[in-house]
Amino acid sequence: MSKLPCVALACALLLAGACKRSQGSGGKVTISGAWALYPMAVTWAEQYTKTHPTITIDVSAGGAGKGMTDALCGAVDLGMVSREINPAEAAKGAWSLAVVKDAVVLTVSAENPALPTLLRRGLTRAELIRIWVDGAVKSWSFVQPDIDAPLHVYTRSDACGAAETWAKYLGRSQEDLVGTGVYGDPGVAEAVRSDRLGLGFNNVGYAYDGKTKQPVAGLRIVPLDLNDNHEVDADEQFYLTLDMLTAAIAAGRYPSPPARDLYFVSNGPPKAGPVREFLRWALTDGQAQVATAGYVPLGPDKLAAELSRLP
Repeated sequence: MSKLPCVALACALLLAGACKRSQGSGGKVTISGAWALYPMAVTWAEQYTKTHPTITIDVSAGGAGKGMTDALCGAVDLGMVSREINPAEAAKGAWSLAVVKDAVVLTVSAENPALPTLLRRGLTRAELIRIWVDGAVKSWSFVQPDIDAPLHVYTRSDACGAAETWAKYLGRSQEDLVGTGVYGDPGVAEAVRSDRLGLGFNNVGYAYDGKTKQPVAGLRIVPLDLNDNHEVDADEQFYLTLDMLTAAIAAGRYPSPPARDLYFVSNGPPKAGPVREFLRWALTDGQAQVATAGYVPLGPDKLAAELSRLP
């Protein structure tokens, strides 16, 4: 046998081994995926290991697509996914557990010249379709006629739940969205913050400061004009603080999508051990950290239903 096939075979065996390690082996739980769930997962990991000092939890972000791929491959124990699981993924063995809710919001720079008008009138779904799907809006004059300045549209370059959820609100899929692609939630937030003519979308956790509960410095959240009257009515005004927005999400006043459940995903139901015990804790004691972390807890019925799905 030549050396080249031997090397190729060795590499294949190494890769196969990396994708077949046992769940939560050696008291360690590994998690990767959606930027939306990342801050919550980090908080949970910190709290859980305080009371379970023999367990190590590693959490990394990289987008919902990476989380799903890593989980199905077995490269991690749990993938973080910020969208619904599609039938093709379920057919490959994806097992999901909803753990919290959040939402995607519309963001602009605090220096945007049309900001007062945007905050007063919001943007309708039809206008957002013209911007992100049709690519028909090129200037901020569509909001305020005396502002003859180009509109810079931002979207996500990575396969992610935020873009898929935003696209679903517009009746499309992520591949249909136009704009300058930027990697990751932090990347889009920074791109919009730095561009006074920019318009983007972000998960709640990257649009608001978790400590002050105010929009991130340099960013502002644009209201959705849900009744298409080009005016932000009293019952549509819940963006000033993170607490106001999460209350609106919990009450169903902010639409779903772009509100949605966030999931942990594994390749098949988790076996007995640290992974399963961590998930059970996240749905019970771990829910105490949800609101303070800037997320929306699942309702009692939903929590009970998800707990009943754990083996």
